[in-house]
Order: sequence, then C-alpha cells, then structure tokens
Amino acid sequence: MPHIRPPAIIGIGRNYSDHAREMGGSPPSHPVIFFKNPGSLLCTGDAIVIPSICREGGAQVDFEGELAVILAGDCRNVREADALSMVAGYAVANDVSARWWQNHGAGGQFCRGKSFDTFCPMSEMTPASAVIDPQNLRLQTRVNGELMQDASTAHMIFSIAHLIGDLSRGMTLLKGTIILTGTPGGVGHARTPPRYLRSGDRVEIAIEGVGTLCNSVTEEQ
Repeated sequence: MPHIRPPAIIGIGRNYSDHAREMGGSPPSHPVIFFKNPGSLLCTGDAIVIPSICREGGAQVDFEGELAVILAGDCRNVREADALSMVAGYAVANDVSARWWQNHGAGGQFCRGKSFDTFCPMSEMTPASAVIDPQNLRLQTRVNGELMQDASTAHMIFSIAHLIGDLSRGMTLLKGTIILTGTPGGVGHARTPPRYLRSGDRVEIAIEGVGTLCNSVTEEQ
C-alpha cells in the first residue's frame, strides 16, 4: 500500500558538489528546486515499475539515494535558526529519474522525468527526536549488492535548515510536505558505461539512524 500522499514533494537538485560535477554542472549558488508528483510515492518492499513511456529516449531510469524531510506543520518565512523545529521526521528516499525525460523530453524541466508512478520510493518516517544530527549521517546506495553511492549528509551544499528557511520565503509549505534533500555522486547516469535500472534489479538505500529502503525493479509490459 502506498504512503498517505503528501500535499507536495519538493526535490533539490545538485545539492552535493560531486553529483553536480558528475552531471556536467557546477555547484549552484542557490538551491535548484523542482516538484515531484505526490502520486509517485512508493513503499519499501514494493516494485519500481519502469513505464512503457520510458522506452522513448532509450535506457534511462536512474537511482538517487536521498534523505527525505517531512514537515510537522505549515511553514512560511521560517527563520533558519528555527527550521529544524518544523521537522516531524526523516526517511530514506529514492528520487528515481528518467534521464531522457528529465533532460530532453519535457522542455528542459525536471518534473516529468521524476514523476512517473512508483518513482518516489520512501521508507517509513523516523521521528526527528530520534535523529541526533541530520547533517552527519552516512548514506549508502547499492544495486544488486554493489555499492554505488557512499557519502555523508555533512556534504550537502545547502543544509536542511537552510532549505526549509529558503523554500518557505513567501511560499507556505503545508504540513506533511516532503523535501528530498539531494543525492551525492555515484548515480548510474554518470558512470562509464551508464548503469541504468532494469527489470530484476534490487535497489537498497541505507541512511544510518534513519532506516533502509529496499525495492525491486520491473518493467511495464
């Protein structure tokens, strides 16, 4: 069964310098923001289904291990110093991305390529009170047991507190909104040759103190 759908899922792009570089860009001076369809949410244990539309543009579906932040209440113009008090909890997420649709098939906007059904697997929430320091957590992503990503949330360019403060400037973030805080280097798209997800794969993402997210991969017929 899917999670209760949130009012919004906000993604942050290029929030780790190594990922920005591996994707051919520079670390941004301001957060790179996109929205992800709440209908893409998926529970741990359920299958990521590569839709038939992703046959357009060739192999392209990628993994992105991320720390997710779930807001405890409506937020507007929150001071950065107060931002973490607005967090209900944290979860492990996979910002599954169809790279051709992200970069070419939707007018240069990220949303379409990141919003297909099942493209936002997320673990159960761990209460914020149980996470001592969300900016010092080890994140690891494995595909079929092979380590692909291994980094610390300490390496985020923009901290969780900064992101909540910045996103809430002039824009109300509703209770239950999920913020995906970005992925570190090691994604399949940047490898030589690229390592895209395919039917039969198993993706496991672990964040210390938060939990583990496991999903198999299949393809729509």
